[in-house]
Amino acid sequence: MMDCTDRHFRVLMRQITRRSLLYTEMVVAQALHHGRRERLLDFDPSEKPLALQVGGDDPALLAEAADLAAAWGYDEINLNVGCPSEKVQKGRFGACLMADPEQVARCVEAMAAASPLPVTVKHRIGIDERDSYAELLAFVERVAGAGAARFSVHARKAWLTGLDPKQNRTVPPLRYDRVHRLKQERPDLTIELNGGLQDLEACRPHLQHLDGVMVGRAAYEHPLRWNRVDADLFASSATPIATPSSVVCGLVPYAEQWCASGGRLWPIARHLVHLVESVPGARHWRRRLGEAAGKATAGAEVLEQACRELEEQGL
Repeated sequence: MMDCTDRHFRVLMRQITRRSLLYTEMVVAQALHHGRRERLLDFDPSEKPLALQVGGDDPALLAEAADLAAAWGYDEINLNVGCPSEKVQKGRFGACLMADPEQVARCVEAMAAASPLPVTVKHRIGIDERDSYAELLAFVERVAGAGAARFSVHARKAWLTGLDPKQNRTVPPLRYDRVHRLKQERPDLTIELNGGLQDLEACRPHLQHLDGVMVGRAAYEHPLRWNRVDADLFASSATPIATPSSVVCGLVPYAEQWCASGGRLWPIARHLVHLVESVPGARHWRRRLGEAAGKATAGAEVLEQACRELEEQGL
C-alpha cells in the first residue's frame, strides 16, 4: 500500500492494536541496494512486530534485502507477488511472477539462506487465464518447498492488462473458497486470507478455518473499526479500546520526537483524516487539523489541540 502504510501510519495503528503484525510499504530490492537505506528501512520501535515487504525478482538482491531486514530489527520479510501495476510489471516483479513459480522459489530460497527471519509470500489466486485451482496449488507447493513460512493469499486473480491496480482490487470476483480449499488440502501450511475484509465481523468466519487474515485498505480508510482486535482475537486486556482522542493523544510524543529531528508534522497528520467519521462536526475537525498541520512551523501542539477538541466532544 504505497503512500499509505508508511512509518507514521504504522505508529498510528499501534495506538489501536499492539498485537497485530504490521507491514511496510513495498520496498523494491534494487532501491535498497542503491538507495538511502535509512530512509527506506528506519522505523520506530513501537511499530513492532513489523514485516518488511519487498518486491523484486533477483535472488541476490532479495537475499541482500533479507539480510538487511534482519540487521535492522524487522520480525519478518515478505515477498510481494501480488501487485499488478504496470510499473511493477516492467520491473518483472509483483503478480506477474506467478507465471514463473521456479523463479519465485529461487528468490525465496536465497532469502531464507541469507536471513534467520521468516520469509513469507503475498500473492493472488492466479493471473489472467492462469487462474485454475491446480495452478494455485502448484505455485504454493513449489514455493513452500523453497522455504516460505506463510502465504498471504489475495482471494482475487489479477488481470495484468486491461485493469489498473484499483480495478484489480474490485473487479475480479473474490474466491474465498479457493483459499479455504488450499488450507483444507494442505493443513501443514500457514495460510491467511486477504481481500474484501471490511471489518472484524467479516474476518471471524474465516479465522475459524484459516491461520490469519491480512487487511489493507479497510484498515487505512477505517482504522478504528479494528480497535477490538487485541481484546477479541488475542484475548488481551493490555490494549485499551482506542477512541479518536486516545489515538491522537497517543501520537503526541512521537510527533514531538519527529518534529524535533527536523521532520514536518503534516506527514503524520495526513493519516488522521479517516480517524473521525460519521459523527457531527467530523468534517470541520478534519479541516481545522489540516489547516494547522499543513503549516511549515506546525508541531505536536497541533495534535494536542486536536485531541482536546475530540475529548470535549466525548470522542
